[in-house]
Amino acid sequence: MFAARHWAVWLGQWTAIVSSVTAVNITDIQGPAFQSPLTGQAAQNVAGIVTAKASTGFYIQGPSVSDVRASSGLYVYSTSSKVLNAVVVGDSVTLSGKVQEFRSSSDPTYLYGTELGSPTNITILSHNNTVKPLVLGVDRSPPTQQLSALDVGRDGFLSVPNNQSRIDVVNATMQPNKYGVDFWSSLEGQLVTVPKPVSIGFENSYGEFWVRGDWKATGVNTRGGLTLAFGPDGIPDANPETIIIGSPLDGTQNPKMCVGKTLTDITGVVQYQFGFYYILPLTAPTVLSTPDPTVSPTKLKSSSNTCVLTIGDYNVDNMGPESSHLPSVAAHIGDYLLTPDIMFLQEIQDNSGETDDGTVSADVTLSTLTAAIANISAVTYNYTEVISENDQDGGVPGGNIRPAYLYREEKVSLVKGSPVGGPLNATKPVFGHDGKLTLRHQISFNPGRIDPINVAWNVSRKPLVAAWETTDGHRFFTINVHDASKSDDSSSIQGDPRPPINSDVDQRTSQVEVIAVSDFPFRILQNNMSLGDAQTFVKSILKLDPLASIIIAGDFNEFIQTRSVFAAFNGLVFEADELAGIDPVERYTYVFDQSMEQLDHIFLSPVVSLRGVEVEHVHVNSWAPDYDSRTSDHDPSVARVRIC
Repeated sequence: MFAARHWAVWLGQWTAIVSSVTAVNITDIQGPAFQSPLTGQAAQNVAGIVTAKASTGFYIQGPSVSDVRASSGLYVYSTSSKVLNAVVVGDSVTLSGKVQEFRSSSDPTYLYGTELGSPTNITILSHNNTVKPLVLGVDRSPPTQQLSALDVGRDGFLSVPNNQSRIDVVNATMQPNKYGVDFWSSLEGQLVTVPKPVSIGFENSYGEFWVRGDWKATGVNTRGGLTLAFGPDGIPDANPETIIIGSPLDGTQNPKMCVGKTLTDITGVVQYQFGFYYILPLTAPTVLSTPDPTVSPTKLKSSSNTCVLTIGDYNVDNMGPESSHLPSVAAHIGDYLLTPDIMFLQEIQDNSGETDDGTVSADVTLSTLTAAIANISAVTYNYTEVISENDQDGGVPGGNIRPAYLYREEKVSLVKGSPVGGPLNATKPVFGHDGKLTLRHQISFNPGRIDPINVAWNVSRKPLVAAWETTDGHRFFTINVHDASKSDDSSSIQGDPRPPINSDVDQRTSQVEVIAVSDFPFRILQNNMSLGDAQTFVKSILKLDPLASIIIAGDFNEFIQTRSVFAAFNGLVFEADELAGIDPVERYTYVFDQSMEQLDHIFLSPVVSLRGVEVEHVHVNSWAPDYDSRTSDHDPSVARVRIC
């Protein structure tokens, strides 16, 4: 009996010693790098307090350590109802499981997240415990410019070439005080609070939306969003101080969002999923204030001075003759842009809209639009286009989207003497009988396309060029651009590839080069074209007439901050926003993910640049009160320039 009693005491002491030795802290599992140092290993006696529950697991949090790289939160994955029902929020538990890295889908561009799988030996030590959330902006604040140390290049996360390294392959120790991806990774699984959140965009189809909180932020514009701009060191500012708010864990519904809404504080857990770091809120926030959706019309009105032109630019989002948003587009042009002298339009569909029936002309679409504008403004526009080659310009199948012009003939008209180009006719500047760019012979097809069979335009819109004259004979050129779109094979800004994959960036670069210069065919040569095959435009005009007035506008599907794309324009044409002195944080025409950004640009030849330029972006869509109220995903712009 005596021996048995002592054996029992010894056995208890041995068990306590073994438990102490084999216990694994959450911070040991998370570690200082992106992936756990214990991946694939069994973790015994992991202790923490349950902070939140999800449909496939729950979150636990243990004591923090001085190393801010190591998160004290962890996701415990299980689909077993027995496991999920075994714990409630506030339980202090110990459990065992296997440390594993997971992706939220099979997409190889997503980062891995760390979790504890196959949980066993769940022991509840006590109930009704609380975990004080880390208050962002007070306890720790996110960095404000760069996303990753692997975004090497003068354009930071926008540098080309893309995908030069992978975060999860390098698996470097994190630098959360400098890089946004590192910062959010260092909080994976933790309970955090966003104080005084401000919505910086619209919700997506899942009700998720981006916010910034009450902490230092850069690029804040007057609407309350964050603009993609250059940082103080000349590197593009990726706005890493932002975070997505996911679906509430308690099943409540997030409110509808727009740019600038303020909300009650949001508390939730940090989780990487679907290519981004999220905060999954414990419950949905409440809207505190909504910005006034009123947008003022432009101040840049058409002038009686024949040398002064107003130029409007608008991507009208797959507009056919029966599109429900056509009347709204007409109202924007008439009531907000105040009927500019020339409208550059993109995404004009053919006469049968999205029906793929071989129709290629868009004259019904354009005449329907001009009639709607006339009913609003008493201004009757003329229009011009070059018909598409069926299903060769990308966009919605059957839509045959293309650039087109509307113009006020009491102010300008197309220079006569050249035929309208066909879809495969390449227009180019030609000499007149006097050896100059004359009234009758400015371009060979008017309007026409720039080198439409060039591989740079494969499955993409071709630029629409026109030569114009004012009522008193002053002549100028325009180029209406809609470059290759960013397709679905891009990676997220918080994804594994660094710099992030920017799909078709090489094609957009080639397109700018073909528009611009005649001695810059690097990417064309890569596609087995000879130097002599490259037909380009702007530099050819300026060689013939250095004082030629040229206006280039449209949807370039790229940011100025991706400087490599626009390198061919350097010293040749100049950006209108810069010339007009618009504050960099107010240069936006589009809202996407964490940033308000500019995909639509206006460029001017030197002589136009020197004569004084005014620009306004009219935010009829990015300031919409909700996603469904938008007419297009782009804002229109207006510029006023002197062409003579």
